[in-house]
Amino acid sequence: MKMKKIFSIIMLLIAVSSYAADDARMQQALSLCQEGKFDEAVNTYEAILGEGRESATLYYNLGYAYYKSGQLGKAILNMERAQRLNPTDTDVKANLEQAYSLTDQMQTIEPVFFVRWWHQFTNILNSDGWAVLFIILFVVMLLGIGAFLFADVIALRKVGFFSAIIVFFLAVVSLSISISKRNSVLYSQEAIIMSASVTLTTSPDKNGTEMAVLHEGTHLTIVSELGEWIEVQLKDGNIGWLKKSEVEVI
Repeated sequence: MKMKKIFSIIMLLIAVSSYAADDARMQQALSLCQEGKFDEAVNTYEAILGEGRESATLYYNLGYAYYKSGQLGKAILNMERAQRLNPTDTDVKANLEQAYSLTDQMQTIEPVFFVRWWHQFTNILNSDGWAVLFIILFVVMLLGIGAFLFADVIALRKVGFFSAIIVFFLAVVSLSISISKRNSVLYSQEAIIMSASVTLTTSPDKNGTEMAVLHEGTHLTIVSELGEWIEVQLKDGNIGWLKKSEVEVI
């Protein structure tokens, strides 16, 4: 038992020292940015990511460093990743919009009002926030069921029954949103063009008809893959093919 306790204490100390080292390196990278040494800051942030550490703050700071070093595609890519982890951060949103304004993004089709409202509603919380809300609602539902089963007053039993039904529906919605947001982070099919310029063609080969020339930082959605080629959809709805190596998935 003593050996197990000693081992647990050692692992805890290692974890604490590891996070303390990460904080020190984050501060170091921030200082490098303040000194205008953005390439060195990028290397520091990338080293932290390379060790399996990730957070919205880390991706945002890395995106900012890339932006200041003139690498627009990587800046947008990392800011998008930061926004997915923390969709309510206004600084991330503002800087991402600023970065996109420097690209030749094609005209975006504005979604219908109820789709726009739904997106705004689901972005109130991130995946973890919706999961916590689900747990709270689930507990409330159990209380409602308890009131229905064990309350002596008929009116209270009715309230418990209908409340449990309503809260159950809200809990399912919360869980669905949480899972959807989590999957959008883990299994994203959106990507950013990394190359200076890319030719979008009508077919997955060099002989395909040229549709458009896209530039670094352009946002697109991957539809399918065929060997070294991917079929992508642009924000204006157009679909074409380009090399997989030209993009990086968010």
